[in-house]
Amino acid sequence: MAPAGYGRAPGSCRGRGRGRGRSRPRRPPTWEISDSDTEGPASAEAAKKARDPAAERRAAAEALRLLRPEQALRRLAVLVDPAILEDAGADVLMEALEALGCDHRIEPQRPARSLQWSRVRPEPYSCSVLPEVGAAEEQDLLLLVEPEEFLRGVAQLIQASGPACPLPWFPPEVPSRRHLAVIGLDAYLWSRQPITQGTQQPESPEVAHAKVTVGWPEVEEALVRLQLWANVDVLLAASWQELSQHVCAVTRALAQRPFKQSQESQAFSFCTAGRWAAGTPVTRDCAGLRRVWWGQIRQFNRVSPAVADAVVTAFPSPRLLQQALKACSTEQERMGLLADLPVKASDGARPRRVGPDLSRRVYLFLTSTDPDLLLDLGS
Repeated sequence: MAPAGYGRAPGSCRGRGRGRGRSRPRRPPTWEISDSDTEGPASAEAAKKARDPAAERRAAAEALRLLRPEQALRRLAVLVDPAILEDAGADVLMEALEALGCDHRIEPQRPARSLQWSRVRPEPYSCSVLPEVGAAEEQDLLLLVEPEEFLRGVAQLIQASGPACPLPWFPPEVPSRRHLAVIGLDAYLWSRQPITQGTQQPESPEVAHAKVTVGWPEVEEALVRLQLWANVDVLLAASWQELSQHVCAVTRALAQRPFKQSQESQAFSFCTAGRWAAGTPVTRDCAGLRRVWWGQIRQFNRVSPAVADAVVTAFPSPRLLQQALKACSTEQERMGLLADLPVKASDGARPRRVGPDLSRRVYLFLTSTDPDLLLDLGS
């Protein structure tokens, strides 16, 4: 092993003055640890996957699949208050929910005789891909009210002086979107019409007050106030069958809401992502202009690719055609400028021309300032 002094520069006195018989202990090798050394191959691969466009597209496709109405319906639960089941017609509602295929549970609700819709978040989900998948939204609540109770609330609502009055059927702390449902109100109003004094049964003061002051005109006025003031929809159902159909329709609408929100949040959702959607780019050196001009000619009715080729070959750009039209001396000459252009015919076909009709339409298209002008007389 070479001495330590031999490793220094030739002019170093410090290295030469020491004895050669003594051997200095060598320092153990040291390693400098940087931040990049902590990231092993697994971490680098995970970071690569996180930035992989294909993985992001797959995650977005999976999130979009979860937003489909048929998938969202499976994650929607209808929570039914046990008090609703006390009515004999509640079996129709439960059978309809069973046939719909959504999750329905019997749980106490506030207020009583109500049902709510609750959405279950998928596990796992990524809110960064589609926020609508895991977004917390306000719950919808449908309160089932007896006709007599509904009429008492209508009487209180009509006597109120403004939109700030509390709703008589809902507690003030209910934050959900509120809906009302009344079964058999029409039959109840007809049954409460005045009858003869001899057969009339004694009634409570509340029922008598509702019978005297509340009829269909007051009910219709209350419906308008509920809609305008409190944004509360009221369903006046004739039977439990009609109520069940309404509940199933609301359930389907709630299942479709996240998918529709995701579609509306996308810019130009009516355009499909693809190469054709971007159009033909035209650069500063006019590359691509001929293709755009050819496509514009093809937009006219009854114009074949061969006819468009004839126009674009004679005038490679709209500017050149406009200059040629300005050079014409008469209006008739301008209208017939393109009429005699030859059109390349296929094998065995007789030669033909562009014709005066298309020549006139192109001329009017480039020169007319009338927005209501009809270019195609044959349409």
